[in-house]
Amino acid sequence: MAEFDGYVFVTGEYNHSVTPALANALSYLNPELNNKAAGIVGYGSAFGVRAVEHLRGILSELQIAHVQKQGMFSLFTDFENFSTFKPTELQAASVGPMFDQLIVWGAAMQSVRAQQSVVANA
Repeated sequence: MAEFDGYVFVTGEYNHSVTPALANALSYLNPELNNKAAGIVGYGSAFGVRAVEHLRGILSELQIAHVQKQGMFSLFTDFENFSTFKPTELQAASVGPMFDQLIVWGAAMQSVRAQQSVVANA
């Protein structure tokens, strides 16, 4: 995980928040993720918006720069029989702007990590 500049986190909505497995993984990988960029894709009955908002708070606390754009998918319209992922054209297009921001932010965070290294070694 440490070798990458950015990540896309996909979260379903579980009890109006992120899944416990994702929260645990983020806590475990905290050092490898500091000062990296992240995009978020949420899914659920309401496009996973509550999970995405909780995830933004978690990522901020872990010093992960999350981009503003996000992918959003509904269990009702983007999953056939609530299990097979078949997104609508509109929702599939929601990830494009997120990827565009993530690429730019991932590159920008390289300089942040370089500066942090300089300060740490001073």
